Amino acid sequence: MTANSAAFSRDLASSLVVFLVAIPLCLGIAIASGVPASMGLISGIIGGIVVGLLSGSPLQVSGPAAGLAVIVFGFVEEYGVAMLAPVLIVVGILQVAAGFLRVGSWFRAISPAVVHGMLAGIGILIILGQIHVLMDAKPAAGGLENVAAIDESLGRLWGSGLTSQATALKVGLIALLAMVCWEKCRPKFLALIPGALVGVAAATVLASVLQLPIARVEVPASLVESITLPTMENFARMLEPGIILMALMIAVIASAETLLSAAAVDRMHDGVQTKFNKELFAQGFGNGLCGLLGGLPITGVIVRSSANIQAGARTRASAVLHGLWILGLVALAPGLLNLVPLSALAAVLLVTGWRLISLPHVRHLFEHHGLVPVGIWAVTVATVVLQDLLVGVALGLALSIIEIVPYLRRKLAIRHAEVDEEIHVQLGGAATCKDVPILLDTLEQLPEGRKVKIVGEDLHYMDHTSAETISEWLRREARSGRAIEVHPPRAARHPRLKPLFQRFSTEVA
Repeated sequence: MTANSAAFSRDLASSLVVFLVAIPLCLGIAIASGVPASMGLISGIIGGIVVGLLSGSPLQVSGPAAGLAVIVFGFVEEYGVAMLAPVLIVVGILQVAAGFLRVGSWFRAISPAVVHGMLAGIGILIILGQIHVLMDAKPAAGGLENVAAIDESLGRLWGSGLTSQATALKVGLIALLAMVCWEKCRPKFLALIPGALVGVAAATVLASVLQLPIARVEVPASLVESITLPTMENFARMLEPGIILMALMIAVIASAETLLSAAAVDRMHDGVQTKFNKELFAQGFGNGLCGLLGGLPITGVIVRSSANIQAGARTRASAVLHGLWILGLVALAPGLLNLVPLSALAAVLLVTGWRLISLPHVRHLFEHHGLVPVGIWAVTVATVVLQDLLVGVALGLALSIIEIVPYLRRKLAIRHAEVDEEIHVQLGGAATCKDVPILLDTLEQLPEGRKVKIVGEDLHYMDHTSAETISEWLRREARSGRAIEVHPPRAARHPRLKPLFQRFSTEVA
């Protein structure tokens, strides 16, 4: 078997795994967004086929993202489903422009504490909303509203007999239990079968065999019938301030989530690394097409991407094929999807929401960077849940800037030179989030295959954003086989700087 045919066979197998992971997520995220399930399927197809072909991150898989479900739900409640189309077209234009203007690196300058705080807040909101869907009730738009409505949803569980809401709750809990048990106890030879598929399949079989009177997914017999092109009237409303703000927010959050996912994907394999500006272009093209054809916003998503890598994918063919499998299922057997209970999809999203909270990342921030970034994370989470996503992200960014204000006047000095066939990179001054783009450009443009010596003797300060940037680069280069030597500061003014460099030394040892 040639290398190309071997790679294709791995991609083919991987695409089937990703397809099985993607189907329940495409359906569930659409339901969580308050839109027809067909919109999630359209985005899954476009994210797989179109973005997969254009992507700057060959092993990343794109599709509708749980991180945007809460935003879309609130927008649809206020402006209607029809207005989502022109908004996504504008989002696509903004992302394509960002790719051409090469601003991809600037998104990576956003504090990891803010990004993970935003995702954790969204995870909590998803959980609070899907608790209601688990009981066949409609969720509210805000976190506090969903908490206040729990009594009402619980009240529907008891009546003169077993209510349909109670039945839906039992089915959803069975799906949740099946997922958790499968993830904990699945046999090694079935390791690639996703827990979400097992949970949804178990609930679907149970509801179908017993003919339970609970709400199910509604998918049209022909996906073409659900495609609605935006009208000129829709575009005229794009001048409204609230809609403009929403387009900007989706563009920024979708781009940040995509690049965060791409950076995580790069850490999982030793193959071709992400071209961030090309990835932004691909996502923009995909989102514009989603707007034109009536889909949901898409991003690069870590759940499907990690499944893709773990299944052994070698090229972008895996992502493209998974999109074709979704298209084939929708075209040939849409009736199968109509059997899926909504409460089973709610169970999938409860697990997804919990994973977005990512408590291990909080522990990582505390152990390596102290209380300040953990405080920024906590404030971002609380504000997203209690107030508003945009306010939470803005407050988190403001706090991350306040953290580095005393060091803004001290510039980062970067010098690199070749010494005895080694590349010496000397860092001096203060490294903060504003320096991440130039820091990345310098490191990523170093000649391949040469030993690199990172010298931080003249550094006085390094914030957690730039520290994580260097740490990721060091791990990636060390894994690829590059010899790296790290020299910590001799007399750091910042108390955590020397331990931080010692951690760098341990990581590349």
